[in-house]
Amino acid sequence: QSGNSFHVFDQGQFAKEVLPKYFKHNNMASFVRQLNMYGFRKVVHIEQGGLVKPEKDDTEFQHPYFIRGQEHLLENIKRKVNSVSSIKNEDIKVRQDNVTKLLTDIQVMKGKQESMDSKLIAMK
Repeated sequence: QSGNSFHVFDQGQFAKEVLPKYFKHNNMASFVRQLNMYGFRKVVHIEQGGLVKPEKDDTEFQHPYFIRGQEHLLENIKRKVNSVSSIKNEDIKVRQDNVTKLLTDIQVMKGKQESMDSKLIAMK
């Protein structure tokens, strides 16, 4: 009613008829997971207490930029990305160690290749 959310009134029918038209699946849980990745949140009404299953099969979702008549705000709805700050220093150290080992292995292989090339030329 307020224009700042949308409802899925029958999840079974929605998953069976609507999801396959727009997604490569018909799984409601996957759809909800995708909504969460884009910042949508399930609306929990106080009378439901968040723990009680609602009487009817009605799930409501909202997003700060999903507002009726404000189509220009839709471009602000973007998939959340992991920030670089979430990468731990230990992970960076391990990756640097892996790169160093790879470079060393490549140098060794290059040396062996050059040695085999020399022997092949000598044999010819």
